[in-house]
Amino acid sequence: MKIVIAGGTGFLGRPLTERLIAEGHDVVVLTRGGSSALPARAVSWSPAENVHTSGPWASEVDGAHAVINLAGESIAGRRWSAAHKQQVLDSRVRATRSLAAAIARAPRPPSVFVSGSAVGYYGPLGDELAVETTPAGSDFLAQVCQQWEAEADRAASPRTRVVYIRTGLVLERDGGALRQMLPPFTFGVGGPVGSGRQYWPWIHRTDWIDLVRWTIDTAAVSGPVNATAPEPVRNVEFARSLGWALRRPSFIPAPAFALRLLLGEMADALLLSGQRAVPAKAQALGFSFKYAKLDDALAAIFGGP
Repeated sequence: MKIVIAGGTGFLGRPLTERLIAEGHDVVVLTRGGSSALPARAVSWSPAENVHTSGPWASEVDGAHAVINLAGESIAGRRWSAAHKQQVLDSRVRATRSLAAAIARAPRPPSVFVSGSAVGYYGPLGDELAVETTPAGSDFLAQVCQQWEAEADRAASPRTRVVYIRTGLVLERDGGALRQMLPPFTFGVGGPVGSGRQYWPWIHRTDWIDLVRWTIDTAAVSGPVNATAPEPVRNVEFARSLGWALRRPSFIPAPAFALRLLLGEMADALLLSGQRAVPAKAQALGFSFKYAKLDDALAAIFGGP
């Protein structure tokens, strides 16, 4: 199959690209930074404020079996400012609008458009269970996810189904949030953040890749899919499990006020609140997780007894 990936060089996109290539697929990576340094064809792509659907990158969409959209400015790359928040939103909206327009105009559109989203769609929920039918929240990240998904929906047609991957906390040691958590634990000062009672919906990166592959191959899947393991845990449990996996202490909390001073609004959105999100749709349609329990996922990442 020919599969086009926008955002195929990052923490999620690169291993997904490598998996697809290993499976024998013809993978095209749309990139804004030149060569992707992957054994895949890299095609220059620059989504702009005005949608551009002409040129080589748009022609790659025509005849592809699937298009996967993982493009967007890093949410946690730096402290939030009004300018950075606008960039987070615009980078997702413009990229997705550009891809959806190319799909809609293609003579042979892809069978499926898999577009990124996040469990932040639901907003802070406390102990409430979040499934794919749970209404959207109203904070900044929820608004970003709603607009992100609305742009992807422009690609929907009788010939193209659209899937939104609402991703939780993806775990692997070479990047993402987990790599940023490691230094305090390494120095023996790791522990829960804030109250520790907030739920952190997590997923091992292998399962995330498998889930994306499954959405491509499973015609019954459309709309939102929670990319989270079946058992979300409270932050205090996450800290305890991470300390166990690293064989380091995990009892020194990071106070909420200190995190707010350091990170501002981002602290509440990403660390001090959460979603008890579960993969209801994926499980109902038969997807099987390799790592359903956090201890097993962390043991696989760090090596367990």
